[in-house]
Amino acid sequence: MNALLASVIAFWNDLTDRTKSEKGATATEYALLVGLIALVIIAGVTLFGNNLQTFFSTLGSKVGTW
Repeated sequence: MNALLASVIAFWNDLTDRTKSEKGATATEYALLVGLIALVIIAGVTLFGNNLQTFFSTLGSKVGTW
């Protein structure tokens, strides 16, 4: 009977430890952060990429006329 009681207590402790774990929540938060950072990088590259292309095209045409 003591072995059964000990195994039930061990099972209960393991179950409560698993429900208190925040590993999944932390991984989800990091995934959301990485996704947000990726969106900011993509938006920045798109915005500044077009401006840089215009700048260098204008610069190239001015240098070509010298």
